[in-house]
Amino acid sequence: MKSLSGSEKKYRKPLWTKAFLITSLSNLLLFFSFQMLIPTIPTHISQLGGNDVQVGLVIGIFTISSLLTRPFAGRALDLLGRKHVLLVGLAICTLTIAGYSYMAVITLILAARFVHGIGWGISTTSLGTVIADIIPPERRGEGMGYYGLSNTFAMALAPLTGLWILQQYGFHRVLLISTILALLSLFSSLFIPYPNPVRVEKPAQRPKLIDRLWERTALLPSALLLFTAICYGGIVTFITLFGHEAGISNVGWFFLCNASMVLVVRPITGVLFDRKGPEWVLLPGALFTITGLLLLSYAHSELSLAIAALCYGIGFGSIQPALQAWTIARAAPNRRGAANGTFFSANDLGIGLGAMVLGALANVSDSYALMYRFSTVLIFIFLLIYGWSFWHVRRRVPLAQK
Repeated sequence: MKSLSGSEKKYRKPLWTKAFLITSLSNLLLFFSFQMLIPTIPTHISQLGGNDVQVGLVIGIFTISSLLTRPFAGRALDLLGRKHVLLVGLAICTLTIAGYSYMAVITLILAARFVHGIGWGISTTSLGTVIADIIPPERRGEGMGYYGLSNTFAMALAPLTGLWILQQYGFHRVLLISTILALLSLFSSLFIPYPNPVRVEKPAQRPKLIDRLWERTALLPSALLLFTAICYGGIVTFITLFGHEAGISNVGWFFLCNASMVLVVRPITGVLFDRKGPEWVLLPGALFTITGLLLLSYAHSELSLAIAALCYGIGFGSIQPALQAWTIARAAPNRRGAANGTFFSANDLGIGLGAMVLGALANVSDSYALMYRFSTVLIFIFLLIYGWSFWHVRRRVPLAQK
């Protein structure tokens, strides 16, 4: 039997390694723990007598502290290594969630949310960097797609699980289970076979502070993520109020259908990213996102809401992991921590801006439907920026080959 030569048989490095599976499991446990608290902590604040401003601060303070932490977490990952930074972040998350049980004063809970946001910013930036080290470069899009499914699975089931536990057993039982999940995430991360850090020569001149905290190669994909995150922030913040405006009783169908489509599309678009490049994923993904937002703005029944969610899920499920894979591909291995810090900061900032800017627009227009239609402008800007970048790079390639 004739054996295949190296040129006849291309070896592909395995994706489903022990390191990949354990890191994805740790991420799933952390996100499930976090997502259980999203709908339940605001309810608990209300039960303690908190007003709407204090309920909003529960989300806002967490987002701000996470946003401020990520650049420093990225820098620490590149300087100190992945394992110790990740363990510190997960320990902060676990201890803070456990501490909520002993806080009956809203002020203390708000302070704890700030600390929790620090732990969340460190943990998620660390896990994103660890998985980027583990995934083979030639399978980066596919790997990020599968890794992102752990986030999607948690987003689809954890809020419903948290609300059910809250209604059946109370808030302290929610905190107990959330703490156990965070602790399991910390425990599982101890068994990740962390790759050896990439050693580089120190530069002759000490880089500026902004270059140490932010990664310049990540700015373009992070800017594109910012626009999509603003749209997503408008959806998760105001979809319930939009349902009241449109006469749709159960807006939960949107999240279920959106998450289901993300689960389906991410592995497919990941392979497409690796084989064809980011333009084959980002451009169709943007068009599906625009279509989903427009259909959402005209939805008047659960069926039309579900159709809008399916279209939006294709776009959202395509764009986010592709941008993350592109971010990692553009960064040097010793700068992946800073690149992930930049990338996730854009996501946090976008969701926060979506809640504030699009909320102000809805208040002025007195229509959530008009707000969603206007948000399509952000995706058109996404297309213009990426189109200009794509044309600029393609124009330079022939010149470089002459």
